[in-house]
Amino acid sequence: MDLLSWPSSPLIFTFSLTIFALSRGIYGATFTFVNKCDYTVWPGILANAGSPSLGSTGFELPKDTSRAFQAPTGWSGRFWARTGCNFDGSGSGYCTTGDCGSGHAECDGAGASPPATLAEFTLGPGGLDFYDVSLVDGYNLPVLVEAGGGSGTCGSTGCVTDLNRSCPAELRVEAGSACKSACEAFGTPEYCCSGAYNSPAACKPTVYSEMFKSACPRSYSYAYDDPTSTFTCSGADYTVTFCPTMPSQKSTTDSPSRTDGSVSETIESDSGTEPTVSGSETVYSDTGSGSEAMLADGSWLAGLAMGNSAQTLSPSPLSSVLIASATLSFILSFLYF
Repeated sequence: MDLLSWPSSPLIFTFSLTIFALSRGIYGATFTFVNKCDYTVWPGILANAGSPSLGSTGFELPKDTSRAFQAPTGWSGRFWARTGCNFDGSGSGYCTTGDCGSGHAECDGAGASPPATLAEFTLGPGGLDFYDVSLVDGYNLPVLVEAGGGSGTCGSTGCVTDLNRSCPAELRVEAGSACKSACEAFGTPEYCCSGAYNSPAACKPTVYSEMFKSACPRSYSYAYDDPTSTFTCSGADYTVTFCPTMPSQKSTTDSPSRTDGSVSETIESDSGTEPTVSGSETVYSDTGSGSEAMLADGSWLAGLAMGNSAQTLSPSPLSSVLIASATLSFILSFLYF
């Protein structure tokens, strides 16, 4: 029988699976941005040093629309939404919150001006993605990150509570459009985890970071927040939703109100369990984003804030198995056919 004309050949099937597995390792992940706000937002994209551009550094996203970008394995960076933007016909202008200071719709390599809710990612060092939502630089609107099609914990994370409604007066931006971090508002070492407070032992949660953590327990609230705010997944694509409707969120009527009038959010992962980073001791450095994790032996798990994560591409166990299966099928097909 002609091997190439055999439509049900296990060789063809196995080679197809191999190509699929390897292509996922090369192309990384798809990021899809969804705007569920009642207004237009302008997402910003900042790639860390050594990571390529995703084709845009900032764009307009009208309400009830989405846009997707492909990112390669090893890519790391952050996303956020700018609000209250005014750009003229040439694309020049500014935004009320999250402005990147470029004077254009494209951020051109500039980051968000605090306060802004940040979604941070590092794709695939060793085949494992790391992601988090950070309030270390303050808050401007609700953000939800969901992983799809991956393996592992792959929990949903974010801050879906409207913190602008419960923001203390001393942290509130004019007109209540955003809520500053205590570091941004006061600039003192104890709030910024700097100087003598530049260590996890010295820099402890404050009344302000605890307010953020109470409302959004899966988000980073300050630079040395606990490691359960970092999430992991392998082989996934990611959806970043601004102002999510949260079908997986329990009704706020089921959550007890707090003495400050705020309501604690609950985000349920697909697995129904609380995601944690396991298999290593996790330590956090003062990068301003609170999202860098380091193994006890000093190797980086994720360089979400500084862009110094591993960029090497190593084959996953699944890829290795499929390659071996393809080779074996090829040999057996000639032996028996």
